[in-house]
Amino acid sequence: METPAFLPADRLQALLELLTDDGYRCVGPRIRDGAVLYQTLDDADQLPRGVQVQQSPGRYRLEQTDSPRRFAWANGPQALKPLTFAPHEELWVGELQADGSLIFHDAVRQAEPVAVIGVRACDLAALSLQEQHFLQAAPDPYFRERRRQLLLIAVHCTHPSDTCFCAHTGDGPEARTGFDLSLYETDTGYFVTAGSPAGERLLARLPLEPGDAGRFDTACDEVHAAAARQTRDLPTGNLQADLFARLDHPRWQEVAERCLSCGNCTQVCPTCFCHSEQEVPDISGTRSSHQRQWDSCFSPGHSYIHGITLRQDTASRYRQWLTHKFGSWHSQYGRSGCVGCGRCIAWCPVGIDPTEELHAICTEVKAT
Repeated sequence: METPAFLPADRLQALLELLTDDGYRCVGPRIRDGAVLYQTLDDADQLPRGVQVQQSPGRYRLEQTDSPRRFAWANGPQALKPLTFAPHEELWVGELQADGSLIFHDAVRQAEPVAVIGVRACDLAALSLQEQHFLQAAPDPYFRERRRQLLLIAVHCTHPSDTCFCAHTGDGPEARTGFDLSLYETDTGYFVTAGSPAGERLLARLPLEPGDAGRFDTACDEVHAAAARQTRDLPTGNLQADLFARLDHPRWQEVAERCLSCGNCTQVCPTCFCHSEQEVPDISGTRSSHQRQWDSCFSPGHSYIHGITLRQDTASRYRQWLTHKFGSWHSQYGRSGCVGCGRCIAWCPVGIDPTEELHAICTEVKAT
């Protein structure tokens, strides 16, 4: 790979200004409520400096260091999903007319241009899966419009958490596709590469310097070392047959005794797309809106059909999530629905680790 051009750290503000001039709302990592969250950025100094994240099952903590780096952390609870698949939105409206008739029309779609800086490889892989669903399997105009207005600036990950296993799923820590620009971070700045025509145009306008080959090799080595430090993994191969061969495995009941059915794992998962829909009447009595919001296969309503809740206990709900995410996704989308981000492990209140559960269920299958 040819040595990319270099953007000194004190010129990162120039990138934000170019994006703002092009009409984008800039979004990037900021510290809020003890977590790294995607928030609107007005100034590069709002990016966290020297912050690292300690994650383990059921635990997420920020740690302040003396490092000058802005992106020396793995991930926060958010991914790109809220920016393309809104947690709550109005889909269409029904209105009562003066003559007593009803008219229905789509809700107004006005997606703003958004540029996100700091996107990780695992979340780019998750977005690709969401695109398969919302642009191909179940075409959604709301998702399509938001995705069309999104510009993505990736940062290759150098500081994986204990919960990360993106190297095993093949989705990181180096971002390979799906970005407009990518950044290799160093203590003094960023090596910048373009991944799309929009990224090429932006790259040509940045105040760059020639890149040093030795420093770039060191930056690449840090990313490769991040992959080597990941210790979690999954049973090898397509797990669909193994999981469906063990639907009565006692491990389902064992994990249900710990699981709270809170749905945290599905809410932080960057690929989950389950949602519910409902009619919301206006107090005037002349208007009603049809709205959707994120749902979870852990909620009782998710399996409610004609007066019956099919999955009435936690064991069946956890089994549904794991067999779908790691099993039947292969039939639907050609791969597992997991990108190895580890959020479900860190943000589970009781620290349930799906990689541990899958090994307990599927490794036994392979051994018999």
